[in-house]
Amino acid sequence: METAITHNIKVTVTAVYQPDYSRPLRSEFVFAYQIRIDNLGKRPLQLLSRYWLIWDSNGSQREVEGEGVVGQQPVLYAGDFHEYVSACPLQSDIGYMQGYYVMRYLDGEEEEVKVIVPRFRLQTPFKNN
Repeated sequence: METAITHNIKVTVTAVYQPDYSRPLRSEFVFAYQIRIDNLGKRPLQLLSRYWLIWDSNGSQREVEGEGVVGQQPVLYAGDFHEYVSACPLQSDIGYMQGYYVMRYLDGEEEEVKVIVPRFRLQTPFKNN
């Protein structure tokens, strides 16, 4: 589990290898990750978009950008949280993801902030480093 706090927004990530969806002999490894976003501050805000940097130990790297998370742009009031689960395929049995969310405060100011998603490891349980 990895955690980061930016602008009073806490992001916690847990990643798990998905053997039922993976095909190691074809170099296809699927990882699920659960993210919890907690608004520790007093200002309401909305998650607008996401950015991911995904690194695979075979040397490939890709960037993913898009609106919201899993089709949603949740609003978080003071003390609220939002959780979701998504997945990431890799071509090797180890890698990582990191990124950020762009969020906008909803209290009359049109201020947007970047909220860090901490770097988290994607690793099969049978890989020992």
